Amino acid sequence: MNPSEYISHDATALAERIRNREVSPRELVEAAFTRLEEVQPRLQAVVRTRQEKVLREIDLLDLSRQPFAGVPMLLKDISQAVAGELLTAGARLLSSHVARQDSHLVAKLRVAGFLFLGHTNTPEFGLKNITEPELYGASRNPWNPAFSPGGSSGGSAAAVASGVVPLAGASDGGGSIRIPASFTGLFGLKPTRGRTPVGPGVGRQWQGAAIDFVLTRSVRDSAALLDLLQTVQPEAAFQTPLFDGSFLEDMKAGLKPLRIAFSTTSPVGTPVSDEAVAAVHKTMKWLEEQGHHVEERETGVDGIRLMQDYYLMNSGEMAAMIASMETSLGRPITAQDMEIVSWVLNEAGKKVTAAEFAASLTSWDTAAEQMAEFHKIYDLYATPATADAAPTVGELTQTAQETEELMKISELDKQGQQSLIYEMFLPSLTYTPFTQLANLTGQPAMSVPVHLTADNLPLGVQFIAPKGMENRLLRMAYALEQSELWVGMKGNGITN
Repeated sequence: MNPSEYISHDATALAERIRNREVSPRELVEAAFTRLEEVQPRLQAVVRTRQEKVLREIDLLDLSRQPFAGVPMLLKDISQAVAGELLTAGARLLSSHVARQDSHLVAKLRVAGFLFLGHTNTPEFGLKNITEPELYGASRNPWNPAFSPGGSSGGSAAAVASGVVPLAGASDGGGSIRIPASFTGLFGLKPTRGRTPVGPGVGRQWQGAAIDFVLTRSVRDSAALLDLLQTVQPEAAFQTPLFDGSFLEDMKAGLKPLRIAFSTTSPVGTPVSDEAVAAVHKTMKWLEEQGHHVEERETGVDGIRLMQDYYLMNSGEMAAMIASMETSLGRPITAQDMEIVSWVLNEAGKKVTAAEFAASLTSWDTAAEQMAEFHKIYDLYATPATADAAPTVGELTQTAQETEELMKISELDKQGQQSLIYEMFLPSLTYTPFTQLANLTGQPAMSVPVHLTADNLPLGVQFIAPKGMENRLLRMAYALEQSELWVGMKGNGITN
């Protein structure tokens, strides 16, 4: 299989070619590594590979039983552990951390026959919407390397959008699947809370805000992976009833007329670009032409309060994690051990009380209740996936002066610390104010690649559905994929 042919296939097509003996897993692995060698120097998508191990693992495949036997993919360097392999979360503190066993998600992917080429770049502890860790350096956008592919699944997005693999592991705790999808022209689905495997060793991630899945080029690959990965884990904190049927088959069933609400107003009062507004408006116009009822409507959720409570959770979680690591290391952890964002959250988290942490989670539940009422009227809620196209590399990384000011976090009282955290994240939040809602309510959401800016950069539109209704999102995405709106892989030149 020649390189251009390899890049033009999604995972479903590659699996079919393997089953039909038209191509071998070894040929695909070699094609993937050849492509990686071409793009890695300018994109910094991957932080480590396991080429020799993958080639040995080919002999263990069962081509007749494993649905994706021999299809190469990459995993995200946080929460997607491979036994005996490094898993660093982009952090210096974990630069020598070796996973003892496969994560439950990785184990399911392994049983399906995927071949893991290595791990992709992620910001330290997955805390940012860009991917520029000090440990590995910045990942860059295949559409234009001057720009970021987003985060925290930015390395995975860069690898998929540049044709290294047809899909890659990703996770989403505040938009970390949908943001990179919007910035790189991919399809990005965040499933319902509890839909996909978690652990071992934890029953929830970020109190249920974060969930693991994949980034894909095609809608059908995400549908097939959701069929493969959906689960009910007795030991997990959250369970979602299994979908009765196949997401892959259901997505082709077509859409009945839907009631769709939309908004182009930032929920935190920040600017929204003309390009993002245009992306939503043209998508809504197309939906009206297809017979759907479209109405501009706000949800009523207090977006600023929700973000404040989200950051409070982040700080509490970071402080708890650092305290655990100090016990493991047998020494205090200092500011020199981590990046400034991690340090600020850790310091603030030390002052968060149990009552405050519990109250912050209650506000998530209030928002979930509001959205449940909202969806009694509207089948879907649409917004820009991001408020603008991708930022330039380095634009959202703190300067030396900003870092110096943030280092004064310990001098502030509790309220001052939380205010400083909001201000610290505000430049990033201005780019991505729309995605966090679905994380905190637990709803499924997606970014669809339906717009190119005047600078030829992708910008996605987000749809949010009621809990458990990924099939409705997939039907919508599949319909859009067949339309003239879909840009996806058509514009970035890698299939030429």
